[in-house]
Amino acid sequence: MNRYIPEKMAAASRYQNYFPTLPKEIQDDTYRRMAELLEEEKAYCDKGNYKHMAQIITSIALYEVLQEHGRSEAEAYRTVSEEMWKFLDPSGMQKLAKRSFFLPLMKKIVPFGFRKGSGTGWRYTWHRDDLKDVFRFECRECIYAKILGRRGLMKLGAMCCHADIINYGDLPYTDFIRTQTLCQGGNLCDFRFVRHKTDAGDGWQRSKSI
Repeated sequence: MNRYIPEKMAAASRYQNYFPTLPKEIQDDTYRRMAELLEEEKAYCDKGNYKHMAQIITSIALYEVLQEHGRSEAEAYRTVSEEMWKFLDPSGMQKLAKRSFFLPLMKKIVPFGFRKGSGTGWRYTWHRDDLKDVFRFECRECIYAKILGRRGLMKLGAMCCHADIINYGDLPYTDFIRTQTLCQGGNLCDFRFVRHKTDAGDGWQRSKSI
């Protein structure tokens, strides 16, 4: 697809603020490596997977290229993970979670968004008969686990899983519960959101999700 261009993907990724700060030589080598990875993973390069592939391919390329330019593996991982997490801003979700319609809205928009934003290589189970204060689903196949697992880079997958903790782990009135993910050795990724009438600490404690 014509949108699968390294420069455009890096600009669409969570590294879009960090990438321009890099020396041109590192940028160019990252684009080169991204082009190689895209050819190797072209089976997943469809319309639905574009946003996911922008994260996966840019993360792998940056992680490898930073090491080629003298960073240790630990330094490269720390940079890639911290720059990804730094880009996240959960404030909008936190503000929305204060409203009573938050969970009913999630039950509608999350399945719709995942249908539009998931291409080849994904499989979900949705629970549409849950109580009104509970929203559950499982991801049973994930391209992060497939691509990164094959390359021995599951730590980059776990890094991406942690983005969900940043986005959902401190929502008002809402407990985000996840006990396992595919990228962290689980059989699936189990997502559960539970709505409470009070905020955390007032009758309930937040779960320590992974």
